[in-house]
Order: sequence, then C-alpha cells, then structure tokens
Amino acid sequence: MPRTTPPVFLVDALPAGPPGTPAVLGGDEARHAATVRRMRPGERLTLTDGAGAAADCLVDAVRPGRDAVLELTVERRRQELPARPRVVVAQALAKGDRGELAVELATEAGADAVLPWRAARSVAHWDDGPRGAKALGRWQNTARAAAKQARRAWVPAVHEPVDTAGLAAVAKESALALVLEGTATRRLTDLELPSDGDLLLVVGPEGGVTDEEFEALAGAGAVGVRLGPTVLRTSTAAAVALGALGVLTGRWR
Repeated sequence: MPRTTPPVFLVDALPAGPPGTPAVLGGDEARHAATVRRMRPGERLTLTDGAGAAADCLVDAVRPGRDAVLELTVERRRQELPARPRVVVAQALAKGDRGELAVELATEAGADAVLPWRAARSVAHWDDGPRGAKALGRWQNTARAAAKQARRAWVPAVHEPVDTAGLAAVAKESALALVLEGTATRRLTDLELPSDGDLLLVVGPEGGVTDEEFEALAGAGAVGVRLGPTVLRTSTAAAVALGALGVLTGRWR
C-alpha cells in the first residue's frame, strides 16, 4: 500500500490529557471524515487547533450521519514552532477565482498570514458591507481548506483588506518588505534576507503595481525584486516566492 500522511482536521481546542486519552471529533469535521474521507476504525488522523498544536490520533469508532462522531485515542501530542522569518503575503485583489487560487497556493507553500490589498489596478473591489465580508470569508475558508490539504498545523490568518497607505504602514513595521515586480533589476539572491521577524511579500494585480504605489511602498522601506526571467501571474507569484524563500532562509530547515 502507498504511504500517506494522516489527514488533518481543525478543532477549536485539542483534547486534554496525555497519550492514551480518549477523544471525540464531532461537527462538520466529523461529517467530512466519515462521509468524504470515509475513515474507518484502525486508521489515523491528526487534530490541530490551527495555531501549531497537534494531536496524532487512532480512530476507534466511526458513527456516520448528520450528527457524525469519531471516537479517537490520542497517541501523540506535539507543538510545531512557527517558521522564521514569518512571511506575510500582501495579495492584491484579483478577479474571479484567481484571488482564492492565490490564497490556496500561498497557504500550501507556507504563508503565515495573508493581507488582501486594494491595489489601484485590481479589477475586483471589496466594499465594506456584506459583499466584502462574504469575499473575505471565502479567502479565509480557502486558507483553512488549503492548510488541511497541506497537512499544516498552522492556518494562516487572512486579515481585513488594506489600501496602499495601510500596506505601507505594514511594510514600515516589517523586518523586510519585498514588492514582486517584473521590471525590477534586483533578485532575491541579491538581498540579505532576515532570519527572524516579519517578511512582507507584496504581490500586485494582473495590471501591475502603479508608479505611485511603488513609490509609497519604497518610501516605507520596501524593495522591488523579480523572481526570474519570466513574468508570473498574480495567482502563482506568492507560491513561487515562498518556495525560493524556503531555500534561501531557515524556513525549511
């Protein structure tokens, strides 16, 4: 049989107690485990609170249905330390499902937080009412699902959207802020990257970052960089950059 890692399920709080403690998984996660994953007694799964704490469990019994419940035994408890440096992806709003795709890929690649950015050339616009809250909720749900798919114990926070002035304020407080720009002459390998603190990664919309936006971010200390000889789409740029940062910093060590 092929070797696979146990599926991950998000809970509000991990079961208390040492290894050998019985536990119960209920609610939507239990219905997903029983109906979609079709988990059976004897299989293993991981519970996580999305903030680094995890419990590896053995499935003892499965009661499917609308009020599905899985009876578990905790085999091991662990705490995953946050990655250093911490990468915050400032993702420009994108039309259609490209924004959600960007969040999905960035989460799978290890983003620690996502900051939606109302860029000047963003075709999509989130208002401050119910429609904007619904759009933000979709990004947050995408991050949760992608974190579980990637077997992550950390679910990146998806914050309220900011304008360029708000993004510049975040850049000013970061250990390093990078603006991915296809016309930039500097590359990631040309820079001294921080070993700790927040590294802000700014991804512009399909139409690119305007001169005014770049000047505002540069005035806050941000540096324009390019990833390679090709121009990436807004939905893939952060994931590619996160892979490079994993190699160039201590994030993957």
